[in-house]
Amino acid sequence: MNNSRLQKLREGLALKKLDGALLISDSNRNYITGFTGDESYAIVTQNDALFITDFRYVEQALKEVSGFTVQQYKIKIAEHLSNMIKSLDIKTLGFEENLMSFMFYDDLKANLRDVDFIKLDGLVEKIRQIKDADEVKNISTAASIADKAFTHILNMIKPGVTENSIALELEFFIKSNGASNLSFPSIVVSGKRSSLPHGKPTAKAIEEGDFLTMDFGCIYNGYCSDMTRTVVIGKASGRQKDIYDTVLYANEEVIKKARPEITGKDLDCVARKIIEDKGYGEYFGHGLGHGVGMQIHELPSVSKRGDSLLKPGMIITDEPGIYIPDFGGVRIEDLLLITENGCEVLSKSDKKLIEIV
Repeated sequence: MNNSRLQKLREGLALKKLDGALLISDSNRNYITGFTGDESYAIVTQNDALFITDFRYVEQALKEVSGFTVQQYKIKIAEHLSNMIKSLDIKTLGFEENLMSFMFYDDLKANLRDVDFIKLDGLVEKIRQIKDADEVKNISTAASIADKAFTHILNMIKPGVTENSIALELEFFIKSNGASNLSFPSIVVSGKRSSLPHGKPTAKAIEEGDFLTMDFGCIYNGYCSDMTRTVVIGKASGRQKDIYDTVLYANEEVIKKARPEITGKDLDCVARKIIEDKGYGEYFGHGLGHGVGMQIHELPSVSKRGDSLLKPGMIITDEPGIYIPDFGGVRIEDLLLITENGCEVLSKSDKKLIEIV
């Protein structure tokens, strides 16, 4: 476990004037503790750190978690946590307000009437924005597996192959090449269906003249990758080329501008202006991107709402798109590592227009 993460959490608690924090979400708890399982809880104060789990995970926790006292709970979990919070004399408790169910909150409050529950307001998520060297390495490896999957899948794309077949082959290849899982269900959409930004693959067969958009990623050592490429089946029409070139230009201009001390909103504006100036503004309805790490969608926001400054060590997506109903759509997505002077593109797959003939 990276003890600097625990220290950063404690510094954040001190700034918020909180006696302690209760972590229940897999990603936040595992980030702070180093645990790789689930069904566990962490309580952190300035002087104590408890890791609480059930019988199934005790042995695993003792091997993976350092800096924490590992406990097995044998009574109702809300009761056990309440007992520990009382024993640590916590009067102001930070909790994950957007991740805790009302029922669980209600159970805890019933046992802790003298404790003030204070929203953590994304404290751990904000710490997670800056990736250390090991995290960057894991995400880079996940991106490399996705790149290999794209190269592989190009060999099976032809008219008659279904979206479902492509999605299944992507998953098989990814899991056969070092990834533990997909980072999200693959998006594979073709023809008019490629106007669906998050469309699910179907039994639709690919046809001559189709756009084919594939958005996929994988998990390596607990960290996600995310990439999108769009190809054309057969020769691209003039309209298809114009749409593709517009999206590619937006993607590449963002890469040129991505650097520390600008906001996610700034980058979103770069891509959005290019697409709007070409007359496609109404067809780019989502934000430019998001952070990626232990979860596929993390801070920082790279959208109209992205007011926070980018910092070295952040990893974000750059994924402009144009989606025209009853015609089709294009998205091109790269992973960008923000560096001291700019950014490094972690997604290496070619972005020139690929026409599969």
